[in-house]
Amino acid sequence: MSDLPIVGAQLSVLDLDRHRDWLFEKNRDLELPEFCMADILKSPDVFIEMAKSKLDGWRGRLGIHGPFSGFELKTTDRDVRAVVQTRLDQALGVCEKLGAVQMVIHSPFDPWDRDNLDNGPKDREKRVTAILDTLKPALRRAEDLGVVMVMENIKDTDPADRMAVIDAANSPALRLSVDTGHAHWAHTMEKAPPADRFISAADDKLGHIHLQDTDGYADRHWPLGCGNITWHGVFEAIKATKANPHLIVELNDFDRVEESVKHLEVLGLAQ
Repeated sequence: MSDLPIVGAQLSVLDLDRHRDWLFEKNRDLELPEFCMADILKSPDVFIEMAKSKLDGWRGRLGIHGPFSGFELKTTDRDVRAVVQTRLDQALGVCEKLGAVQMVIHSPFDPWDRDNLDNGPKDREKRVTAILDTLKPALRRAEDLGVVMVMENIKDTDPADRMAVIDAANSPALRLSVDTGHAHWAHTMEKAPPADRFISAADDKLGHIHLQDTDGYADRHWPLGCGNITWHGVFEAIKATKANPHLIVELNDFDRVEESVKHLEVLGLAQ
């Protein structure tokens, strides 16, 4: 059991007390979701101080979910880009105050891109350039802080699209995240590769995984074992990457995260 990967969870600051013993027992990975919201990013200190107090003595790896609502990293509108950069900077400020080492950001690729990004000879290159133009100041600050931004697959159908961004950035502050439920939706509905192949494609650039179950029809965020994702394949793929990603159970119901990890324990995959 001791050599199995230790799985953590996304938990709101207000839910930390209920899971304190479970979280502290193995210093599990933790992701705080509050700081993806613009209103909280404008005045985050109450949540930051609450989190620091509740996590006193915990020695796990801390991350936050960064902002994403209402914008895409691929924007070429300079005015919109300025707002996106402000939100990212605010979130990195939260990381600095919390001592968080990771921040989740959303991929801007989708099924339309699969069918249309090759219409022009330089369309893919232009897309990568637009994303990195948006991320440039955040990457500089993240590098200085020692924070890694991890780009999560959302509507992606081809893992190579995000990898092209990570390769072009050539920065230790930008790595890949795989959301198992998003990948399974893309596999079921858009004929993308299955979740384990998204993980394999990330290889040593894998920094983070959202573990959630689904039937493939929608973004369910069900407890693990309630959908039809093949968890043995997922964890074999993680092991084969030789990476050490943050392993985060991300559910709609925070009360069922421990149940989800227990399911992995029963399968002999994690603890």
